[in-house]
Amino acid sequence: MVKTSLCGLTSDEILDLIIPLGYTRAHAISISNSIYKKSVYDISHIAKIPLRLKAELRNIALSGIYFPLASEVSVDKSIKYLFRTDTGKEIETVYIPDNKRNTVCVSTQSGCRMGCSFCVTARHGFRGNLTAGEIVNQIIALPQAAKVTHVVFMGMGEPMDNLENVLKACSIITAEWGLAISSRNITVSTVGIASGVEQFLLRSECNLTLSLFSPFGEERIKIIPAESQYPVQKTIDIMKKFPLRKKRRLSLAYVMIKDLNDTDLHLEGLKAILRGSSIRVNLLSYHHVSNDQNCSSSAERMQFFKHNLIVSGISASIRKSRGTDISAACGLLAIR
Repeated sequence: MVKTSLCGLTSDEILDLIIPLGYTRAHAISISNSIYKKSVYDISHIAKIPLRLKAELRNIALSGIYFPLASEVSVDKSIKYLFRTDTGKEIETVYIPDNKRNTVCVSTQSGCRMGCSFCVTARHGFRGNLTAGEIVNQIIALPQAAKVTHVVFMGMGEPMDNLENVLKACSIITAEWGLAISSRNITVSTVGIASGVEQFLLRSECNLTLSLFSPFGEERIKIIPAESQYPVQKTIDIMKKFPLRKKRRLSLAYVMIKDLNDTDLHLEGLKAILRGSSIRVNLLSYHHVSNDQNCSSSAERMQFFKHNLIVSGISASIRKSRGTDISAACGLLAIR
């Protein structure tokens, strides 16, 4: 008999599982709280449910929680973890401590099929989508699970290419019966699959960031193949028109590469596509990879971009890279 994984179920789905056994919503909430808030991996240790329910659950279900196989610690104290799902898919997850803010960068796929040329993950190939439970497990199975305050979907994979599981994972992470992390502290990244972006904005309250690379479509397509099917201007138009509420943030991630996308022309292009919107820009350093002649823009050039964007009425910031020495920064995750 194939047993059901509790991790990845909503409280309603847990209720559907136990109602035929004669139990109530209160029992379902107790089970979900134990799984998501306390990372209880042994059903026998689930609190506030009868012994008979524990015994019956063991016959039909598993906690669905599994732990990392390995870890690597950066000089900046970020930690990269390796997970392997029960179907053999390997993924990497990064824990990023920063004073009172502790962020987990989760993967949504094993590998990625977007093929972006500057992303090492793409070279790993595509091994499959992760379930909602496999996404959430990357948070609750960490030794630091109780300290997590923020979650970013910026690990391996394209979230909009696995939309339903990403949306379900977000609902579990933000629900009171789940991890109870505010949607304002959840950010999902995408290369801009327009149909997925529109659905995500309609069905979730979480933040969204678009990986841009270049404001010019004919230049972007050389690096981000998805541009051919999903022109970035269409995605930005969707973001511009979407009404913001509850302090939700929509942003662009702009990785700056010396002499490639950091010219005055690119700066003016950024201003043009964002003018009149509330979309902010996060400027990031480029992470050099092997057999690559490109390098990051200078700190001075990044400051120049930031200053000119702000003066133009566009919110902008420079994001500090973490975990580069252990290949844990954005675009560097790939099973080694």
